[in-house]
Amino acid sequence: MSKRSVIILGAGLVGRPMALDLLKNDEFEVGIADFSEKALDKFSGTRARTFKRDLSDSNQVKEVISDYDLVINAVPGSIGFKSLKAIIESKKNVVDIAFYAENPLDLNELAKQNEVCVICDMGVAPGMSHLLSGYAASQLVKIEKILIYVGGLPKVRTFPWEYKAVFSPSDVIEEYTRPARLVENGNIVFKEALSESELIDFGSVGTLEAFNSDGLRSLVYTIKADYMAEKTLRYQGHIDKIKVLKKSGFFGTEPVIINNTEIIPLEFTKKMLFPSWKLGENEEDFTVMRIIVEGENSTGQRKRYVYDLFDIYDMATNIHSMARTTGYTATAALRMLDAGIYNSIGINVPEFVGKDAASVKFILERLSERGIEYKEQIIDL
Repeated sequence: MSKRSVIILGAGLVGRPMALDLLKNDEFEVGIADFSEKALDKFSGTRARTFKRDLSDSNQVKEVISDYDLVINAVPGSIGFKSLKAIIESKKNVVDIAFYAENPLDLNELAKQNEVCVICDMGVAPGMSHLLSGYAASQLVKIEKILIYVGGLPKVRTFPWEYKAVFSPSDVIEEYTRPARLVENGNIVFKEALSESELIDFGSVGTLEAFNSDGLRSLVYTIKADYMAEKTLRYQGHIDKIKVLKKSGFFGTEPVIINNTEIIPLEFTKKMLFPSWKLGENEEDFTVMRIIVEGENSTGQRKRYVYDLFDIYDMATNIHSMARTTGYTATAALRMLDAGIYNSIGINVPEFVGKDAASVKFILERLSERGIEYKEQIIDL
């Protein structure tokens, strides 16, 4: 291949916008791999090459990426860590947006041995949430608080859930079931997902409800702060509906017998929920996020850094907001990596990248060019 080449693993909601963005201006040769022919059919009419592969098979991952210079890992979380390990073993630099339960830092030594740069969790949240938290934290000598509110929602509220999955529905259920890691008094604590709900007003969309979710990920290990939490945003009333399902056993993983047939409740729940949670191709959505970092700088002044994002469905391109805010962050990071602006060997979570002002500026500029704006406030306390 004459020009630099990129392969995207996973042809879900975010895959196509990433491919189109990388193909723009004839910048890269682009490939995309997925098990679903239906998903791959969406790339017909583009210059992207498509590959039908089982990406849960490490050997197939290694085979399909072998001819490409760079990789974006966008598979579902259930296979994300395994596919990332295969990419590293193939000695390919990679931007990773798979949302998996495992700690990517566990692969740091492997990445160093293979001399590859891995930028993990580089979507909107985790991703920009961590990059901007890392940038603000780097301006302070003592960090008192990091608080992240984030949600992707349909513009139109429809009964009964008033929610649509703007990324993998299986990963959404993970948000509702995986215990949330927080930091309190400088120590990591675990709290039940959906706990400590509160109402937050966002001028553009009104009042939303927020609940604890396990979105801090690497931040609990990489930044020392008195308090840290990430809270997911939904329309009011959604939490109670999910709690009813959860408390009634619909998210259970132990099989039950019904009419002599063994059924796993969680799999039944997915089968029933996912059709109503599916975001339509032209169904408008929005992404809202607020990042708050408070602490003391080197002169003893207490500061509060606030970053606000409100992004909507792009009617000109028919690209969903969550796909834009996630996918274009990943492609910005890939361009940054390809340009050598940031290429540290090993596992690099976004807060590491956020310590480098030039990298932060590069990514914010690439996002701004695509109409995604993060508004910054720095307040004296």
